[in-house]
Amino acid sequence: MKRSITLAAGLASLTMSAAVWAQDYPTQSIEMVVPYAAGGATDVIARLVATDLPAELGQPVVVVNKPGAGTTLAGFEMSRANPDGYKIYMTTAAHTISASLYGNLRYDPIKDFAPIHLVARIPIVLVTAPNFKAQTLAEYVEYAKTTKQGVSVGSPGNGSPQHLAQALFQTKTGSNFVHIPYRGDAPMMTDLIAGQVESAFVTLSAALPHIQSGKVKAIAVANPTRIDAIKDVPTMEEAGVPGFNAATWFAVFGPAGMEPQVEERLHQAVNKVASNPAFVERIESMGGVVVNMGPAEFRDYVKEEAAQWAQAVEASGARVD
Repeated sequence: MKRSITLAAGLASLTMSAAVWAQDYPTQSIEMVVPYAAGGATDVIARLVATDLPAELGQPVVVVNKPGAGTTLAGFEMSRANPDGYKIYMTTAAHTISASLYGNLRYDPIKDFAPIHLVARIPIVLVTAPNFKAQTLAEYVEYAKTTKQGVSVGSPGNGSPQHLAQALFQTKTGSNFVHIPYRGDAPMMTDLIAGQVESAFVTLSAALPHIQSGKVKAIAVANPTRIDAIKDVPTMEEAGVPGFNAATWFAVFGPAGMEPQVEERLHQAVNKVASNPAFVERIESMGGVVVNMGPAEFRDYVKEEAAQWAQAVEASGARVD
């Protein structure tokens, strides 16, 4: 009996200590891991958040780029990190794709992470080469169904959200595609502008300057509503393919097991930063939409995304072992 009382008292003490510690968080600098190289959209957004977070948290926030293996190197490191809130993770939709795409993934993208804050979404847009004859989505689908050789469709790589969006679109419309994977957006856009590839499903941030300059044609955006940066471009639903939405998103996670108070502290801080009009304007200039979704709702969103991308991976046949 005495031993049980002592054990219970010890557990209560530990719980109280954790609660007190969480109330004091943060007391030191925070590392924000980004699973991509510097300069890309994820890095840009991470640095925008990290620049203003110290004013909300009272501690420095340092961005650390750890690219490799389609975000899974950084993902594995984060899954094993101490859940104390001093190492957080800014990643993308690729995080929820990993579970279906990789045969030997050493972590669970859902169970091993704490969703903290969904910052923004940038939709995927269907674009074509400037000399491509289809002017509307209906004409594009008709041509893709009837042309014997199939329409060439570029992507920044096998298993990327853009490739998987293409696979879902192909399944939904019965289009005949020839997938041409590239090593990133830049070489793909170069070939698209030159007419070496006929079309592509592209993250709007990568395509926007080329759309605005007239170097490529935007056919439809895979978003529930039109995007102000390309307000003349219809949504997929408006253009005749209902229920087709696809985007990459940018969000903050921590390792599983974080104290709820720490999660909430980080969520509130990121929410305040991302609600700043200057931040919103910057995201919109990239073709994106600020979302600002907190832990509870974001947790459900992650599960829904994982299910959708699992279907897309199956449709694409993509697999990494």
